[in-house]
Amino acid sequence: MGVVYHANHFIWFEVGRVELLRQLGFSYREMEENDGCFIAVVDARCRYKAPVRYDDEVIVRTRFKNVRESVIHFGYELRRATDEELLAEGETTHIVTNSKMKTKALPEKYLNAFRMCVGA
Repeated sequence: MGVVYHANHFIWFEVGRVELLRQLGFSYREMEENDGCFIAVVDARCRYKAPVRYDDEVIVRTRFKNVRESVIHFGYELRRATDEELLAEGETTHIVTNSKMKTKALPEKYLNAFRMCVGA
């Protein structure tokens, strides 16, 4: 069919999340190793708007939609680099947990930084 496999969109969403955190000066590894803070996906959605063809360069735009003490909601856009056509929109909801997958509060340093980005 000449189009990428639909589940790859969720991989691109993950790459976008990781990069967003990196731009804020954080990393998933740091959150896990230093703060015992894990972010588990509890809901993931994607609305496909146009096909992504093989060899298309895709831009991933990631933002915080909402941040609460133990819930983080991300939004995503995938756009073709050559013409900025909207390829997909998505969102993921995450629960903040400890290493035993029990809900915990997001440490203040993350909570404050993430909240500053909501709506930005």
